[in-house]
Amino acid sequence: MTIGSSIFLIALGAILRYAVTASVAGVDIQVVGLILMIAGAIGLVVGIFMMTAARRDPTYRDPDYRDPPGPVR
Repeated sequence: MTIGSSIFLIALGAILRYAVTASVAGVDIQVVGLILMIAGAIGLVVGIFMMTAARRDPTYRDPDYRDPPGPVR
């Protein structure tokens, strides 16, 4: 889930939770909005974590370093 789709879910959930006053038989629209906002928030946190984790380089390689000649012991 990308950051944009997470923000979309949060916005859609907020609209359903706070702005819609209609009722549907058997469905609580406010609860659906709350579920969408929670799913969007979780997706946003995961998306940001994955974006920052992908930028980390676990190893640093000095471009000026040269391997010593000969066999490695």
